Amino acid sequence: MQVVHLHHPYDKTKIIAGPVVLAMGFFDGVHIGHRAVIDRAKREARARGAQLAVLTYNQHASVVFEKHDTPIKYLTTIQRKLEIFEQLAVDVVYLVDFTSALAHVAPVDFVQQYMADLNAVAVVAGYDHTFGPKLTANMTTLPKLAQGRFDVIEVPPVYLAKQASASTLARQVLAAGDLQTLTQLLTIPYETTGVVVHGEARGRTMGFPTLNIETPIDERLPGEGVYIAQVAIAGHWYQGMGQIGYNVTFGAGRAQTVEINLFDFNEEVYGEQVHVKWEKYLRDEQKFSDMNALIQQLHQDKISAGNYFSHLERQGGHDVI
Repeated sequence: MQVVHLHHPYDKTKIIAGPVVLAMGFFDGVHIGHRAVIDRAKREARARGAQLAVLTYNQHASVVFEKHDTPIKYLTTIQRKLEIFEQLAVDVVYLVDFTSALAHVAPVDFVQQYMADLNAVAVVAGYDHTFGPKLTANMTTLPKLAQGRFDVIEVPPVYLAKQASASTLARQVLAAGDLQTLTQLLTIPYETTGVVVHGEARGRTMGFPTLNIETPIDERLPGEGVYIAQVAIAGHWYQGMGQIGYNVTFGAGRAQTVEINLFDFNEEVYGEQVHVKWEKYLRDEQKFSDMNALIQQLHQDKISAGNYFSHLERQGGHDVI
């Protein structure tokens, strides 16, 4: 998969030669609605003998238009998004920097420069896609703006439990720890990334050593609580359980941490870049009366996690929607 970075005004020599079917969108989360767009574009590209291209952006448009008191957090960082695109057999990704200069491009010029000039023979996007002011740069106005230079294919909404799949819904269920619904929305378990750093080493004294994971500032975490999880270290997945929370048993006013206890694992991996696959919500974070009460609960959590992984292995892994 080729990744082409474009900064407005871009260098036209960067554009890939030959016809493409262009799927457009921000694609945060790459949920089932996004996948429907990419799948439709893929089928069109294969039918036309063209390459499948995706045009997406390095950051959300609100960075340009609004003031944010805290950093914007995404369901999928750029790197994670690119990993998923590659898994979906995308040939070319145009990663466009969303800047004030880009935001001021008129719809007619945007269509010329970011669709026609990219050699699109067809542009595919969701029913609610916009590429400028909502009233003048949407999927209703695009066919007229295209002026016959390429076909326009609008993909209807995909519904889950009578709701149109959307990144907003995905963020809501993630914050609630509803990983079952989130997995249905994304079609795969939710993943985050991070680096293993030193913690207080209290888990080791309790018989449950943990990886303390420092996560990117722009990446969304599930809501606070205890989860069944898997961690990929150097390309190998390990089963375990983890907590996103404040270790309230050991005092108030503590910073939020991400700590994961891996089963049958005792290696030092500080500094390793890892992926965390969040499998299932187990329970809320609790304040226990003492360390022994916490240890008893951790043993019960480990049993629950073991039963989950045994069931997962018996059914042959995750179902893919």
